[in-house]
Amino acid sequence: MHRDQPSLRARSTPDLVPPLYLDLDQMLDEFTRLPMRAKFLFDPEMAAVITVEFLAERGPSLIWHIGRELLHLGVTSMSGTGDVRMWPTLDRERPSSWLLLESEEVEALFEVPAEPLRAWLAATYRIVSAAVEMGGLNWDGFLRSLLGSPETPAG
Repeated sequence: MHRDQPSLRARSTPDLVPPLYLDLDQMLDEFTRLPMRAKFLFDPEMAAVITVEFLAERGPSLIWHIGRELLHLGVTSMSGTGDVRMWPTLDRERPSSWLLLESEEVEALFEVPAEPLRAWLAATYRIVSAAVEMGGLNWDGFLRSLLGSPETPAG
């Protein structure tokens, strides 16, 4: 998925599925971890996409839009290609997954606690199942948003 496209910002759905706040570790190198907080947002009207806001202690937050299925699969197996990939760690005492985000500007590896993410994603699937998540999507608007294209009248 893509980073911070303004028209893809998730609407608040606290009544349905409240935002999930997780404490993550960003891996700066093999031995150095930087604790950080992330906010996961679900919008039933764009159920296939989860908005993840990485809350920086100093400076602006960073927003990524990540496929819900990629996150769901990445808790238990290798998932994703390209800009976003996720896979489980080997640590059985502390179940977590690695989340790798890459773009032209940034490459970041995060350790994400698996169980709270799994439970939160399960709640989103109770609201909008995987079978219907793409059904109500406005494909033209969605693609324009991803590509940063201006609105064009349908004709």
